[in-house]
Amino acid sequence: MKKIIAVLLTAVLSIGLFACSSAEEASESDTITMYIVRHGKTMFNKTDQMQGWSDTPLTEEGGKQADAVGAGMKDIKFIAAYSSDLGRQRATAKRILKQNKNDVPELEEIIGLREYGFGGYEGRPIHELWDPIYEAYGLKYDEEWSQYAELMEHLTVEDLQNEIAENDPTGTAETYEDITTRSQEAMDEIVKAATDKGGGNVLVVSSGSLIPTMLEVIAPGQVGEDISLDNCSVTIVEYKDGKYTVKVAGDMSYVEKGMEK
Repeated sequence: MKKIIAVLLTAVLSIGLFACSSAEEASESDTITMYIVRHGKTMFNKTDQMQGWSDTPLTEEGGKQADAVGAGMKDIKFIAAYSSDLGRQRATAKRILKQNKNDVPELEEIIGLREYGFGGYEGRPIHELWDPIYEAYGLKYDEEWSQYAELMEHLTVEDLQNEIAENDPTGTAETYEDITTRSQEAMDEIVKAATDKGGGNVLVVSSGSLIPTMLEVIAPGQVGEDISLDNCSVTIVEYKDGKYTVKVAGDMSYVEKGMEK
């Protein structure tokens, strides 16, 4: 009788341990890890012209940056890949996926991943947007951004974008609320699709102003919207149990690793 009870207890414990192990594996597999990449350098980045929703192609350097970050991430298996409909983001994403050693997903486009919309300032020299804002606070814009920190003592990123929208003579620049609303919608779409697939690694390519704001929307206070992101830098965000955690922001090690090849 004792032997039978012992066998039954062993069986029950084994089932329990198996169930716990399976639950842990399921929990791990549900985790979504987003590799959020800023696009490669473009012509407007080089000539200091406002870009936003307007678009210019990757420069030769920008193409090399995209190839390098792709080579640096070549062993990461992506279950999904996204960019907006902007050519610079799309081209960067495609070059990254081309370097990958795994079966790669089809690139999907989400308009909500677009850069800030700067309206009538787009294509214009950067100083035309910044001059009136700096002057309103007794400061002067220069290409070295030497007084930017002083400017941001007076403004939040939200204030700044709303001033840009107010100053835009065409009235077509986005407000901060416009940007945060579409950012949240884009993240919701990405997370839902990845959750339906059981979690995994997701490639997201976007732009230098949009990424910090998107991080502030989904993970308030973890990074700060005034962070500067280099072209093709990688920001890693984990989503688990309904919470976003920024693991690293603006990481250039993937580019550096890819350049070594």
